[in-house]
This record gives sequence, C-alpha cells and structure tokens, in this order.
Amino acid sequence: QAQLVESGGGLVQPGGSLRLSCAASGISSTIYYMGWYRQAPEKQRELVARILYTGSTNYADSVKGRFTISSDNAGSTAYLQMNSLKPEDTAVYTCNVLSTGGEYWGQGTQVTVSS
Repeated sequence: QAQLVESGGGLVQPGGSLRLSCAASGISSTIYYMGWYRQAPEKQRELVARILYTGSTNYADSVKGRFTISSDNAGSTAYLQMNSLKPEDTAVYTCNVLSTGGEYWGQGTQVTVSS
C-alpha cells in the first residue's frame, strides 16, 4: 500500500531553517513528480515546490531563493530545505506525489515560524 511519511516540521524563529522530508513507499509505478503544498489557516492550499523525475524544479514565487527541493537518487524521498523562514511561511506542509499509477498525499506536518 502506498504511503508517504513526512518529517521535519516544527517551531522555528524568523530567519531560521527547517528541512522537511517525504519518504514514499509502496508505490510500484513510476513517480512523475514529488512536491510540497502548504495551507495556512483560512487560506487556500498552494503549491510550494515540485521536483520532476527529470530533476527539473519549480517554486512558488514567495519561496524562490529561500527554499530548495531535492530528491534522493532513487527518486523516492524528497527534501524541502527551508531557509530564511518568515512568519508567513507558517502552515501545514503536505507532501504530494504523482505517479503513473495515481496521486498520493501525506498526512501533513506543521511548520510554525514565530518568535
């Protein structure tokens, strides 16, 4: 059974860093991309970053230059390095994977940026 396990969320001060991980297991089909979405209270969910199987990446304008998405050689674990965090980055971050066999979502991890 497909499963996405996220880790790395937490509380950090403004200007700090966090690294999120998303480990995919049980996905037998080819992964097309892995990405992260976030949703803050009373706001719509938005795409934060995505990495395609080719290695190509794309980012939300609000995180460009601060966040970096990467994956391991197997393409089954994605990482989101978040630097220079701002209070407006506070949200639940959820891993998303699209494969030839379907789309999958993680359970979400809370990121809180506050002094």
